[in-house]
Amino acid sequence: MVRLADLTGYLDDYLAVREVPDYPNALNGLQVEGKEEVHRVLTAVDASVASIEEAVSWGAELLIVHHGLFWNGLQPIVGRFRKRLQPLLREGISLYSVHLPLDVHPEVGNNALLARTLGLEPSGRFGDYQGTPIGVVCETELPLAEMVSRLEAKLQTQVKVIPFGGSMVRRVGIVTGGAGQTRILTEAYERGIDTLLTGEGAHHTYLDAEELGINLLYAGHYATETLGVRALGEHLRKMFGLEHRFFDHPTGL
Repeated sequence: MVRLADLTGYLDDYLAVREVPDYPNALNGLQVEGKEEVHRVLTAVDASVASIEEAVSWGAELLIVHHGLFWNGLQPIVGRFRKRLQPLLREGISLYSVHLPLDVHPEVGNNALLARTLGLEPSGRFGDYQGTPIGVVCETELPLAEMVSRLEAKLQTQVKVIPFGGSMVRRVGIVTGGAGQTRILTEAYERGIDTLLTGEGAHHTYLDAEELGINLLYAGHYATETLGVRALGEHLRKMFGLEHRFFDHPTGL
């Protein structure tokens, strides 16, 4: 058992939630306050009706997610939003959300963990957001086909390959989630990166990759962001002796 205040204080410090910039509606940290003591922690990628119902069913006192409740800003507590919030308040389940601070973390971060899952070791940082690089760069000598094969096997996903950077990967930039953006591709080109690995992106990024001469790998927003919250839950289990379970609810996107 750990006091909620002690646990969230530890998480705030460990993940540097006050230092890492993020989108205004990310609201990193404790989003819903529940019971004072925590025995069980459920982790999930998204704060959804499904993940909250799983927390209730399993008897978790704390739900930790990568994507929290308040992305749409101010909204009335009706409909789908009520269905998410009401069970948390009724059952006294706390909700803790951590977005870019989890992406950037060197130990339990999505980007560093995805690199290591592929057998790579980060050699630098990449993917600027408001002056903070949230992704990683890895040097390698790996056929593109082999990287794709590893991705699909490790993440149980299907990779969309936009192959304009050559058949051999020598310098890869990894920014999980929705980093298929012109500014990220342009930064990759300027940094000599031949392959950008992320989750998803817009239609026009095909043309960006084609004209810049970069491989662009879309491995799924959800699939690329399962590693961090799972690892964070395991970290808390080892540090505090808490029970932990990861709730897998893939979107296929």
